Amino acid sequence: MVKILFVCWGNICRSPMAEFIMKDMVAKRHLEHQFLIESAAHTSEEIGNPVYPPARRELKKHGISCEGKRARKMTREDYDRFDWIIGMEELNLRYMLRILGGDPENKVRLLLDFCKEGRSGRTRDIADPWYTGEFGKTYADLVEGCEALLDYLKEQESWIS
Repeated sequence: MVKILFVCWGNICRSPMAEFIMKDMVAKRHLEHQFLIESAAHTSEEIGNPVYPPARRELKKHGISCEGKRARKMTREDYDRFDWIIGMEELNLRYMLRILGGDPENKVRLLLDFCKEGRSGRTRDIADPWYTGEFGKTYADLVEGCEALLDYLKEQESWIS
């Protein structure tokens, strides 16, 4: 089983969107039994809050539900629990590594690192729609990243069908 934790600032926009986009992708491929997918924040600001309404609406436009999701903060224990801990931007990575106490197993990455440009060393952040208001663009970036991550995992994990 591949265990993925998506992380952003507050766990109300980007990381829950990534969580439910990825869950939708693996379900459509009938792979849900091969994955554990969750999301968390690296701050405490939004703990317990539901997904931000514009993020929920963007997911719903694409037929994806995030019903019941509440923000939680990542913990040091998540490092042992997950195979991949995926941030949305460089700032997330710095906070994540501080919480985790490092990354000796090279589990911590940016989502867009799995895209073609990221593999060649040129990556970009996924903009925070809380500030930009561009939930559609964030959704598109998350889909691109999740597809690339899933392709990467299928290359690396021969048992994923």
